[in-house]
Amino acid sequence: MEKEKKDKGFVIKDRRLFDESGDARVEEEMKPEDKELAENPDDAPGTPSDEIDTPETEDSPLPDINFAGFIFSLSTTAMYHFGDFPDPVTKESQRNLPAAKQTIDILSILKTKTEGNLDEQEKQMLDGILYELRMRFIKEMTNK
Repeated sequence: MEKEKKDKGFVIKDRRLFDESGDARVEEEMKPEDKELAENPDDAPGTPSDEIDTPETEDSPLPDINFAGFIFSLSTTAMYHFGDFPDPVTKESQRNLPAAKQTIDILSILKTKTEGNLDEQEKQMLDGILYELRMRFIKEMTNK
């Protein structure tokens, strides 16, 4: 038996709290330590509860994710790279024109790939943001 154990090298134990269908595993299948994890998921290894930032209350839910919000998020990222917003840690603004160009290129790819699938308002918003960011990029390149 000792020799067989050495030949295996390692043992795989299924410690998942849920089965393949997403339902909680049956109680008798679960080991005592798994039952404890199911009751106290914050104590799970690899997920220290003090490192995870979760909203404490329902008062500050995240906004719904939609196409317009995604586009505005990318445009804000480009403006950050233009130096419009200070770094939250250092409180200093820095320009990173290659990163701004990359974000503009991502928006351009999205425009191409969503052609014909956007409603008129989304199309106008994306066109307007791309126009403004491209003009800003040209201005920043000439003022180097």
